[in-house]
Formats: sequence, C-alpha cells, structure tokens
Amino acid sequence: MRGKPIGRRQFLVRTTAAVAGAATARGALARMMRGGGGGGGTTTVTDPPVSGPLRALPVATPVSGSPGGMLHYRLEACQAPVAIDGASANAMVYRDLGAPLDGRFVAPVLRAEPGPGQRIRLEFTNGLPADPALNLLGHERHPTNVHVHGLHVSPGADAMTGLPADDVHLRIEGGGQGLTYDYDLAMQRPGSIALYHPHLHGSVAEQMWNGLVGAIDVSDGEITALDPYPATLLVLKDVTVSNGAPAPYTMLSEYMRGREGNVVTVNGQVNPYLAVTAGEVRRLRILNVSNARFYRLSLQGHPFHVVGADGGLLDRPTAARSELLMAPGERVDLLVPFGTADKGDYKLLALPYARHGNMASAQVTLLTVRIASRTRAAQALPAAVAPGTTRLSDDPALARPRFALSMGQGRGYINGITFEQLADGSIRSCEHHSMVGDDEIWEVVNESGMDHPWHQHVNDAQVLSISGGDASIARYAALYTSAPAWKDTIIIPKWGSATFRMPIRDHGGMTMFHCHILEHEDIGMMGMWHLMDDGMGGM
Repeated sequence: MRGKPIGRRQFLVRTTAAVAGAATARGALARMMRGGGGGGGTTTVTDPPVSGPLRALPVATPVSGSPGGMLHYRLEACQAPVAIDGASANAMVYRDLGAPLDGRFVAPVLRAEPGPGQRIRLEFTNGLPADPALNLLGHERHPTNVHVHGLHVSPGADAMTGLPADDVHLRIEGGGQGLTYDYDLAMQRPGSIALYHPHLHGSVAEQMWNGLVGAIDVSDGEITALDPYPATLLVLKDVTVSNGAPAPYTMLSEYMRGREGNVVTVNGQVNPYLAVTAGEVRRLRILNVSNARFYRLSLQGHPFHVVGADGGLLDRPTAARSELLMAPGERVDLLVPFGTADKGDYKLLALPYARHGNMASAQVTLLTVRIASRTRAAQALPAAVAPGTTRLSDDPALARPRFALSMGQGRGYINGITFEQLADGSIRSCEHHSMVGDDEIWEVVNESGMDHPWHQHVNDAQVLSISGGDASIARYAALYTSAPAWKDTIIIPKWGSATFRMPIRDHGGMTMFHCHILEHEDIGMMGMWHLMDDGMGGM
C-alpha cells in the first residue's frame, strides 16, 4: 500500500501558500450557494425548487446460482458520466456489473441478511485508469480497495474461505485488476446500516468525493416490530462540479478544513419530493456519506423518533426529537409520524451548524415531504423494537486508553503522531493493542477548534459521556448517552471529549481508527488498532 508522498518541506510550503486563499474560497462558496443570506449574522439559505419524485436507490443484483445464505455481488469502480443537479459530470462510480449504468450520482445498494450462515461475497474490479497520476498529496489517484464501514467482520482474511474481508491494507491497481472479498455476517446486528467505500490512505477523500461510496442495507432479520412501516433509504452527499467533473482539490487548506460541496444531494437528486400518506408512520434510514459536511436534520412540523443507530436497532423508539445531528459516516434509523390532518409540503432541512469555530453552515433544503390529502387511520408507534438491546455501563476496573486529536503544520495527529507511510514501506502511527474478549473504556479528547467524527473499524461501542460543544451537541449527547445505541462513528466536539465502552469481540487482526472527515484521515489523523486473539474468539 505504498503511495508517492511529497516531502514534508514541500507540503508545508504549499499549505502556507494556500492559507492566503482560504477566506476567498469561503466567500466564493457562499456566492455559489443558491438562496439568500449575508453578513451580520444572517443565515445563508439554500432552498432549491422541488426537482421531482424521490427515486429509489439502485440495488445491486446478486449473481444467480450462489449457495444458500450468500449474496454474491460483482462491482467495478470506474469513471463514467453522471447527472448532478442537471449538469453532466465525469465522476468515479461503483458500477453493478449485473445491470447497465444509469447515469446517477449514487452507488448501488448492497443488501445483506444478518446471522449465522449469512455472507456477502464481493467480486470487485478496479476499472479506474492504470496510470501514475498523483493527487495533491502526492499519492497515486487510481489504486483503490474496499472498506465495509459498519460491518462486524474480520479485519484480515475470512476464517472459512481464506478470502480477504475488511482488510484496508490491500491495494488494487487500476486498469482492470480485481479482488474477491468475503464477509461473514454471523455476528452482524439486525437492522444495522453500513457503507462501502475506498480506504487506501492518501486517496480516500478524493475517491469518495468523486462518488465512490454506497450503502449496505442490513435487514431486520427476525425482528418484526418495524414491518408495518414503509421504509425509505436516504443517502446524503454533497459535491461541487467544475469543468464537467467533481471539482479537483487545489489547496492543501481544503484538507485541513475538510471539503464541502455547493450542491447537496439526496439519493443523487437535489430536493426531490417524498410522497407519503396522511396518517402513516414512515421509516427513514439515513446515511451521511459526505466527506466533511455535518447535517443538523429537522423536518418542518414533524418530530423524529430514533429506532436505530450505526450498529443496529434500539430497544424502543426514543421520545420525539425536533432535530438530529449527523457527522460524516454516521447512520440513523427514524420513525416519523404524519397526522391524519396533515396535508401539503414540508421541508427536510439541514439547519445551520458550526463544525469549525463559529462559522455556521448554510441552511439547506434536502428533501420535500409531500403529504397527500387522502387520509388513513393513524398508525401508532411500536411500543418496543428490539427489547434485548441494553445499555452498557462504565466500569472503573476496565482499561482506559486515551486518544488526543490535534492538527497543525498541515497534518492531523492522534496522541501527537501522524500516520505516515515511510520510504521503506513501513508505517508510523499511533498504535493501540486490545485483547479480543475484553471490554475497554475509551476516552477521545479533541485538542482542536473543529469537530472530529471518530470512527473505529470492526467493533462498535456505546457512548458514556460527551463534553463540550453547543446546544446541538448537547442534544446529540443526550440521545447517545441514554439510548442503547451501538456506534462506530461518534462526534468529538471541538475542545471537548467523549468516552465510550468498547467491547472487543470475535475478530482478531490489525485494523484502524481515524477521523471520518476523510481529508483529515488522508493527512494523518489515523492510527492502527491491533486486535490480539488468544484463540478463544472472544468467548
């Protein structure tokens, strides 16, 4: 997994030169955003017209003749023209080899079943160009691999087949090179929502910005409480199109800040409408697959009830919530009741949020919910969803590793160490060792003036405490420190901290933890996590 990094001195020179243009770039971004707003504390509003009905996400077609319990998919990463807000752009896409390209800026969904005997086999081809082109960081642009963000599977080879599972250290060259992955879902929780995207250090942000990211929709399995409610999967992604392609990275300051686009899409569309019936309860399964944009979600006149998080379903619906904050990489499962007297259009908004200093984002209309005048008997919320899901508590007897996040000199750091690939092919990074079968209490401290979404691979955790941040963070903390929510992506507020209980289960090997503002991962805010297995498999 060796790129061609630029030297430290050259990196710092470029970063210094880029800082002078940062304010100009922010002003240009504000001008590009459609809608009003201005200075003096006025909120910038992006309120595009309704574009048409929300289209269902494409679903990958399983290969026929696969053995029972296995869903076998064939995907290719390639460059292809897509439509983004009415403009054509040459993007990087995941192509389902079982279906024709449809020109949409959204990847096919991989559907999965949880539990013993259930597997995904992914036959993957890198159809990106086989050329030595380098990105702004000096890494090759087109080699790639696949990370399954949110699947509880081996970080190395699958024990039964010997094929690679979630091994993010593999490198697949462009020009048609391929690899077959195999994922054992025996321990995957029902109702979880995952992602698949590249994870080759140094090129992750650029490849995902260009379109290489998709959803993995894990069914509820034997849990039936949510069956009566129609479900809609929503993938939130932003991008800027320039000269017929997703805009290239031109300044290293874009890596320091994290990149946000001036077009925000839902399932590849700009402000589509979702048709619902008055009186129904709609289930919304939402994924934030943006590189750096946070979404502070609110639906006009309609509260949310959270029934699931990253790693699966809650015991019961939460109390009504008027808004919900989502960082890059987070997923949430909601129930939204619509009254029998409701009629008309209601906007799903991303409200302003200041993830960096005091500079708040624009208010953006993401989607319009269109409620038909036809009424039905009002559906009730379920009393319970997954009653066996319980909260974990703190335990002073457990090991308590501490991780400090910081930024400076064009780099990101964990415990003062930046992730680097050295000239001899070795890696220098923050490292942590855990024993499979143990629980630990992790403390992550943010020593910077920017929120960082912390993501750890393979295992998820339950949040015990979050300190720092504003009122939106306080509401976020109140949710995730009270509900039995399994989380693999957690907001660490600027100048704040979070603690969470981490059960290390089932899978040994070497995996990663990092900031899921993907530009920050690419400039070094990542560490290696060694899962030490004594052969007992966590029993």
